[in-house]
Amino acid sequence: MTADAAPPASAETKTQSFEADVSRLLHLMVHSVYSDRDIFVRELVSNAADACEKLRYEAIAKPELIEAGGPFAIEIALDPDQRTIAFIDNGVGMSREELVEALGTIARSGTRAFLDRLAAEDASKEAGNLIGQFGIGFYSSFMVADQVTVDTRRAGAGEAWRWTSDGAGAFTVAPLALDAAPARGARVTLHINEASSEYLDPHRIERIVREHSGAVAVPIDLVDKPGAEPRRVADGAAIWARPKGEVSAENYAEFYRSLSGQFDEPALTVHWRAEGRHEYTALAFVPGSRPFDLFDPARKSRNKLYVRRVLITQDADLLPGWLRFFRLVVDSADLPLNVSREMIQQSAVFAAIRKGVTNRLVSELTKFAESEPESFAKLWENFGAVIKEGLYEDPERRDALFKLARFTSTTHPESNRSLADYVGALRENQTAIYYLTGDDAKRLAASPQLEGFRARNIEVLLLADPVDAFWVSSAIGFDGKPFKSISQGAADIKSIALKEGAGAPAEATPDVAALIAFLKQTLEAEIAEARASDRLTDSVACLVASEFAPDRQLEKILSAHGRLSERVKAVLEVNPNHPLTLALARRFVGGADKALIEDAAWLIYEEARLAEGDALADPTGFAARLRRVMEKALA
Repeated sequence: MTADAAPPASAETKTQSFEADVSRLLHLMVHSVYSDRDIFVRELVSNAADACEKLRYEAIAKPELIEAGGPFAIEIALDPDQRTIAFIDNGVGMSREELVEALGTIARSGTRAFLDRLAAEDASKEAGNLIGQFGIGFYSSFMVADQVTVDTRRAGAGEAWRWTSDGAGAFTVAPLALDAAPARGARVTLHINEASSEYLDPHRIERIVREHSGAVAVPIDLVDKPGAEPRRVADGAAIWARPKGEVSAENYAEFYRSLSGQFDEPALTVHWRAEGRHEYTALAFVPGSRPFDLFDPARKSRNKLYVRRVLITQDADLLPGWLRFFRLVVDSADLPLNVSREMIQQSAVFAAIRKGVTNRLVSELTKFAESEPESFAKLWENFGAVIKEGLYEDPERRDALFKLARFTSTTHPESNRSLADYVGALRENQTAIYYLTGDDAKRLAASPQLEGFRARNIEVLLLADPVDAFWVSSAIGFDGKPFKSISQGAADIKSIALKEGAGAPAEATPDVAALIAFLKQTLEAEIAEARASDRLTDSVACLVASEFAPDRQLEKILSAHGRLSERVKAVLEVNPNHPLTLALARRFVGGADKALIEDAAWLIYEEARLAEGDALADPTGFAARLRRVMEKALA
C-alpha cells in the first residue's frame, strides 16, 4: 500500500450508539413484516442521485471537484456468491462528521411523526402498510440486509471512511485506505439476509429500478455479477424536460414517489413549460394521501429548484405555505448559477417564477375541481384545511380560492358544498352567508344557535378548522353576500319565512321580560347582556358574542394565546317561549323563593356554556346549585 493510500494517521475507529429515534426505526425494520420491501432500492438510488446533484452544484464554484471521477452515474453491482448488493455513486460523498450526522440521527420531523403514528398502531397489523407508504431512506436497507457497509470519500478530500452496522443499535466509523475507497462519492454495500435472496436476482433489481427510479436525473447502470459488463437500465433524462406526450402516467408516478418519499399514487399531476419574459419548466404533484408532517411547524417545503439541470436546493421557497402539500420541481434557464442559493431566492426573477407557479397551480386546482368533482373531494378532504390558510394569508388570491373551497353545512354534512352552491340556494329575503365556527363539526351541528335557522331552512356553514375563525372574520363576502356569524350579534332572521309546520316564536311577555332583567342583574359579573332570542326554538338559552366583539370561537382562540387583554363577556339569549322560561317567570313574578330563581339563573347560564363545549369555571358551585334545585323539585 502506498503512503497516499494509507488511512489518516490521526483517525481512530469509533463505535457509537444510534440516536434513540433511529434505534426505534431499526427495531421496526428487523421485527415487523413489511408490505413492500422493494422500496429499499428506490431509497438508496434516490440518495445516490441527490449526492450527484449536490456535487453538480458545488462544482459551479469549484470545478476541480469533478475533474476526476467521470460523468455522474449510479451503479448497482450484484455479487450473488458473496450475497451482496452495492449501490455506487460518484457524487459528493461524506466526511466523517457528515457520516455520523446523516446515518446516526433522524433529522426529518416527518420520520418522527411516522414513528409516533406506528407507536399508536398495532405494529403486527399496520406497520407493513405504513412502511409501504412512507419514505424511510437509508434505514430501509435493514429490511433486507443483516449488515450494511458504507465506503465514502468526499469530493476533493484526502481522507476516506467506512461506516458499518448490523442494525442492532450501534454503528462503527473507521478510516479507510484511499485505494479501497471510491475516487469520490459513496459505495453502500448490503449483505443480504437469508429471507431476501430474491434481491440477488438481476432481473428483479432491474424491474424495481425501472418501476421506481426510472425517472431520476442520473443514469443508472446494473452489473449482474463481478466481471460482467455494466448495462444501462435508466438513461438519466430529466422527466420534466421531456414533452408531456412522451411521458406516461407510470413514468410520472415513478418520479413522484422518488420525489416525495411516499408510496401512493399522485392525486394530481401538473406539467408545463412557461415561456415569455421568464422561461422555466415545472412539474408538480398533489400526494394521494396526507403526509404525516403536514401540520408540523418545523416542516420544510419539498420543492426542488434547478438551474439548467443543476440542483440549487431541495427546499426552495417556491410556493406559499398554504400550498405546502405540493411536491414540485422547477428548472429555470434564467436564474444565475454564479451566486449563492440564498441570493437566487431573493432575486426578482425568482419572485416572478414563484408568482407564476402559484397562479398556475391554483388555476389547475380549479380546473380539477370542475372536471373531476369526486376526485377533488378526496383532495379537499386531505388538504382543504391547508388551502384555507390562503384565505387568511393571501387576500389577493381570496376570490380564486373561494372557487376551490368546499364546506360542511347544516344541509350538506358531507363536506362538498361550494360557496357558489350556497349562494344559489339562498332563501327569500336572505342577504348573508351564515356560518358557525368551532373546533368539532359534530358539536357544531348540535349547537342550539342553529335552531332558528333550521326552523327557516336556512343553510349554515359549519367551520371546524382552526384557521376558519380568522379568514372568515377578515373576508368581506362572496358574490356580494357578506359572511355573518350566527354566534355574534342579533340573528336578524325574522323576515325569512318559517318552514311548514314550524311554530312562530313568541314575543317576550312582561313576566318573561322581568325574568330576563333579573338574569342580567344576577349574572352581571359573567355576561354583557341578557335578552329574548329569536334564534332558539328548543333550547332554553344560548351564548352569543356582542355585535362588535370577536366571534365566539375567535375570542376563545385569541384568549388561549394571550391576545386579549381582558375576558370578553358574552350575551345570554333566552328562549321566551320555552316551558322552563315561562315557569320561572311565573315564579319570579309571584314572589317565589328568590334563592331558587338565582340558582336557576346560574344553571341556565352554565348549561349554555356546556352546550358550547366550554369548561365550567366553578364545577363545585354548579354541582351544589344543581343539587339544591333537584331537592326542591322533588320535595
